[in-house]
Amino acid sequence: MINATNTAPKREVIPAGNYAARCYQMIHIGTVTEFILGEQKILNKVRIGWELPTEMRVFNEDKGEQPMVLSEEFTLSMHEKAKLRKFLASWRGKDFTEDEAKCFDVTKLLGAPCMLNIIHKPSKKDPSVIYAVIGSCSPVPKGLKVDPQINETFVLSYDEFSWDKFNGLPDFIRTKMQNSLEYAALTQPQHTDTTPEPANLSEPLDDLPF
Repeated sequence: MINATNTAPKREVIPAGNYAARCYQMIHIGTVTEFILGEQKILNKVRIGWELPTEMRVFNEDKGEQPMVLSEEFTLSMHEKAKLRKFLASWRGKDFTEDEAKCFDVTKLLGAPCMLNIIHKPSKKDPSVIYAVIGSCSPVPKGLKVDPQINETFVLSYDEFSWDKFNGLPDFIRTKMQNSLEYAALTQPQHTDTTPEPANLSEPLDDLPF
């Protein structure tokens, strides 16, 4: 017999702790609708990914050892109360000036090292399922060297869209991108959009955990 089941291989969760990490991935999700505490929000989202060079595993025998990775989603807002700004200020060890915060190109983070504190968080749907999430970010301590980047830099934006990169993404990321205003403009350029305009990103829209 050849039996198919609905069980997936057990995934390894990154152990909780502090890690030297390097940013290698940037995915512009786009402007999507989310419901926060029952209130509709229209938010412009980006997903940022890091590799952990000290945590090498064999995920594919053909590729050999590769670093474990994790990513977090942020609202593209540099408001003084925004999560992204607070995260980046903690990363670089100082806050942004108002001039710097007016427009910050997040792709500048690619290749940059940092220290990540990883914590474990149970799934809201199933508390027995544990996820590794970023608790905090800080600069690399003096004297500590972070290994050179291992994974190839990955950037996916609507300005230079790559279908090969898009099709290689996990289903949940592709689905979210497909629900964005930017994806609709990309795939249906003649479509008249009736979706409300994105909220002003100068407002503290992401004052809840991202």
